Amino acid sequence: MPTVFETPKDLLGAIGKQLGKSDWLEITQDRIDKFAEATGDHQWIHVDPERAKQGPFGTTIAHGYLTQSLVNFFLPQIVEVHGISMGVNYGADRLRFPAPVPVGSRIRGSAELIHAEEVKGGAVQSTVRVTVEIEGGERPACVIDTISRYVPA
Repeated sequence: MPTVFETPKDLLGAIGKQLGKSDWLEITQDRIDKFAEATGDHQWIHVDPERAKQGPFGTTIAHGYLTQSLVNFFLPQIVEVHGISMGVNYGADRLRFPAPVPVGSRIRGSAELIHAEEVKGGAVQSTVRVTVEIEGGERPACVIDTISRYVPA
């Protein structure tokens, strides 16, 4: 169940708040292959299961940017901001891929509100640090500081 903010301004008083975790998502070869097709990144460590068996990970792995893109899948499960006319993905400040995501792994996002401020036009801009965990993994797959803008209704 997501953490709910009734208005964008409610974010201003919640800096440092742990927002929660998403559901687990299995990373399938089909998802990896579709991402490769969409982006043109057909490197063998992602799309060639036979060759990848002999590679450094023993199997295919998800693209780092596939893992990053799934943050947009996880965030609505973690946080909702009501009382807006629109929300916009504004960017990211920091992005790291500490561990590969082997095919068949399950991942989920956890999030913390690390910054919020009012910006021009009455919008509120928030920075949420999302950590993508690998089930049973020692290190996260991805850590990203996402920046969103919420325009009040």
